Amino acid sequence: MDINVLLEYLPLYGEAFLLTLRIGWLGILLSFFIGVACAFILYFRIPILRTIVKAYIELFRNTPLLVQLFFLYFGLPKLGFHISALSCGVLGLGLLGGSYMTEALRSGLEAVEPMQIQSALALSMNKRQIFAHIILPQAIASSMPPILANVIFLLKETSVFSAISLMDLMFTAKDLIGLYYKTTECLFLLVVFYILMLLPVSVLGSILEKKVRYAGFGE
Repeated sequence: MDINVLLEYLPLYGEAFLLTLRIGWLGILLSFFIGVACAFILYFRIPILRTIVKAYIELFRNTPLLVQLFFLYFGLPKLGFHISALSCGVLGLGLLGGSYMTEALRSGLEAVEPMQIQSALALSMNKRQIFAHIILPQAIASSMPPILANVIFLLKETSVFSAISLMDLMFTAKDLIGLYYKTTECLFLLVVFYILMLLPVSVLGSILEKKVRYAGFGE
């Protein structure tokens, strides 16, 4: 292990780390909004849209992110739609994550016991009050573990972005190994930066999960 090589490559990994974080969190944010919208469509059984959402979930959960990125990056220009590699990465991650977020949120919404809703109706609560004060708090608590697992999963999936020439952590490691054959140093830095990216999310996620499990919700 050459310390001088580590110090020399550190700025390059730092830039790649920031780019990976940027793509990852933008994609996660997009996936969450997609998941919320699609989960509501499934929960409220909106005609036509429900069928479209189900097809979307099956398509994106059963195809690799790499294939999806290739379609977005190389296929869309053939159809007349040109997007940058960065936008392609965010969109691809958002669409993949949205399919998983949808199922996580839907399962949380459907986990609320019908008896609670019937009891609220008996107390003269309207549908908006029932959803805001009974269904939604419990759904969020129940959905938190799979949502956090999906966040970590999506951050790790950023490792395939090198396939569309994005200078992420994986691209930087492979590029430096190919140029200078410093395999040990490059892989060591790669592991360190992925730990720096994922470990805080895991720790904060565990704390957040405990915070939202008030009154036994999600148990």
